[in-house]
Amino acid sequence: MITLDRLVNVLGGYGVRLYGRPEARSAWLRSVAIPDSTDHHVAGDLLLAVGASSLAEAVRWAAADKATAVLVRPPRTGDESGSDADVEREAAAIADQYGVAVLLADPAVSWSQLAGVVYGLVLESRETASGRGPTDLFALADNLADVIGGAVTIEDRHSQVLAYSRSQQAGDPARLETILGRRVPERLRELFRRQEVFTRLAATNEPVFVPADAGHGLTGRMAVAVRAGRELLGSVWVSCADPLTGARRRALVDGARTVALHLLRSRASADLERQVESDLVIRLLEGSADAATVISRLGLAPRAIRVIAVRAYTPEDRHAALLLALEQATTGFGWSRPGRSALLGDTLYTILPAERAEVARQWIAGLRSELPAQVRVMAGIGAPAEAADLAAGRQEADECLALHESAESGAVPPAYDESWDDILLRRLRAAARTGRAPARGPVSALLRHDTRHGTCFVATLRAWLESQGDLTLAAERLGVHPNTVRNRLRKMDELSPLDLYDARRRLAMTIMLAALEDEPRR
Repeated sequence: MITLDRLVNVLGGYGVRLYGRPEARSAWLRSVAIPDSTDHHVAGDLLLAVGASSLAEAVRWAAADKATAVLVRPPRTGDESGSDADVEREAAAIADQYGVAVLLADPAVSWSQLAGVVYGLVLESRETASGRGPTDLFALADNLADVIGGAVTIEDRHSQVLAYSRSQQAGDPARLETILGRRVPERLRELFRRQEVFTRLAATNEPVFVPADAGHGLTGRMAVAVRAGRELLGSVWVSCADPLTGARRRALVDGARTVALHLLRSRASADLERQVESDLVIRLLEGSADAATVISRLGLAPRAIRVIAVRAYTPEDRHAALLLALEQATTGFGWSRPGRSALLGDTLYTILPAERAEVARQWIAGLRSELPAQVRVMAGIGAPAEAADLAAGRQEADECLALHESAESGAVPPAYDESWDDILLRRLRAAARTGRAPARGPVSALLRHDTRHGTCFVATLRAWLESQGDLTLAAERLGVHPNTVRNRLRKMDELSPLDLYDARRRLAMTIMLAALEDEPRR
């Protein structure tokens, strides 16, 4: 059971669009029906209009059966039936006429794939990415290996291993390394890139043969793309010394289509779980929820929680890597993951039960290790907070993220409770850059004098204040004689009264100096 709104949100990833009856978005879908060739009157909340000769016929079937919505595959663009825009206008009009919500599917996605996703969501919406889908993939890999006579590996589009057969027929060191690392090693990926294997898989549905390479511990491979419509979902690889032919080749191609159905159902279920999780996490981060109830629904213990803000990108793409990070952060059953995540704008937020900052850093390191080598990951960690204070934790994580992005390469992600002083100085400097620092006063006057005359009065004042008035210590900081510091202070006081014996004045000058970029210490 699922609402139409959630179904549309998930199916939107496969090019499905909703027309007409916006009020039906909140309707619950409890059943799915496909018209029979001899009897179209089959009851169901959602009708899959397989066999309908036109959009109008599909909607009439749905209206006659009192269905809430109907899923239709319109003709391809360029068909004599008209353009996409014409089909969309017709869908909106006929939906309002008959009172049935119309879902238009991408013509490139097959009915079998659409049906697999819809049935999985409506009838089995509790299934998750770590549930039946991957379990079935292992069984499918075993079946393919038995039919084809070679060891099988099923991978996603990022060369991460989803499933593999128990069979070791024609197995080799490269396969073992791939399975143990749960991802094709980078050296093998580079070899496949040089041989344009990935390019050919992206361009064709036909199997691609990869010759043996003893130097990489690789026997021959036959690979075929796993596709849903135009989208590449992954690939199936079979160990073999020579290119597959005949029945074995057909079995590999047919197996890839079956894998596509499994991946679509698994991803749709995972997308649904991600949406539910994301909604709850966002409510916590925005402070608009009964925090204790939401934390309980997320399956987290009511103890200290940190907010982690993450940005992931490559030089070529600032979006795909972030989506990959979200997918990795939310893979698996909710209860098997330590944190809960949501994507807001260009930032991935994760709420993680953790008293120590090092636990959060280990989580970030684990996420980083699962992403491709070229992805750059920046992160910030909020201080431990109660569930009701996670909105403030989000702001802390954002500020620590900005601090990490401005830090030198290789710096560890900062945590607010360890870096609050750096955050405060960053805030002060941001205020100073916007012109909110006093334009008049002792520090401003000394800055202007240093700029015009090449003196170092500001550095001297900073050293004296940091040394708490100790002339000897201030002189050591500056690398000059104590008398030099004394003479500078006298000249500075003549230029603008410093009132160094007034504690409030000293505090104000210390704060203003901290708000400024560091000056040379001479």
